[in-house]
Amino acid sequence: MTTIDLNCDLGEGFGAWTMGDDEALLAIVTSANIACGFHAGDPSIMRRLCDVAVENGAAIGAHVGYRDLVGFGRRRIEVSESDLTNDIVYQIGALDGFARMAGATVSYVKPHGALYNTIAVEPVYARALAEAVLRYNPDLHVVGLAGSSGLRDVGDAGVATVAEAFADRAYTADGHLVSRGTTGSVLHDVDAIAARCAEMARSGEIESIDGTKVHISAQTICVHGDTPGAVAIARRVRGTLVAEGITLKPFVGAGGAA
Repeated sequence: MTTIDLNCDLGEGFGAWTMGDDEALLAIVTSANIACGFHAGDPSIMRRLCDVAVENGAAIGAHVGYRDLVGFGRRRIEVSESDLTNDIVYQIGALDGFARMAGATVSYVKPHGALYNTIAVEPVYARALAEAVLRYNPDLHVVGLAGSSGLRDVGDAGVATVAEAFADRAYTADGHLVSRGTTGSVLHDVDAIAARCAEMARSGEIESIDGTKVHISAQTICVHGDTPGAVAIARRVRGTLVAEGITLKPFVGAGGAA
């Protein structure tokens, strides 16, 4: 029987500003990537979502990013390897404190936005991420782009990795995400998104933006919490996967156990 995880980027508001329906999404997904205050999020949001994640049996992941609230972490920032390692440790530790207050722990790390894309292709950034995890807690998993050299670099450093695919993002023919500045980079057709996720879970293939088939072997599928209609997308994806006989569960145990 095929098993896959369904994750979502959550907690990406700040203060009085909100983004997405985090509570509704946490009733659907199996893993919660919670923003740690650098690209979005704040202590009150982090604490609340850790509580809700535990209530729903979702695994808690640190969604770490560049220190870029204004740009929502989607702008590349040049930073030294040691500074990036320290920034990532800082974010993991902050979220882990609130996870522990909720009776759980952070069980994985997933980079956000520009940092995610940079780590996927640049060894020095992948090395900084791996160092942060190994220094903080070597039992943590790292989620990254399926098939990317960066995910392999993190794994080669001795960190457990989880290959990720995206429900609502278009892919290039070489398996990379289409830039958000390109027309058609973000998908909105709920039925089409659900169908491609089911196909990907069954066969490991997805159709690229130019119509060619791309092989993607993924252990988790992400729905972006800031995509318009995210709740409807996540609900339809989950329903379709279950209807296809695909089991949904966290790739690591909820509450932090690997």
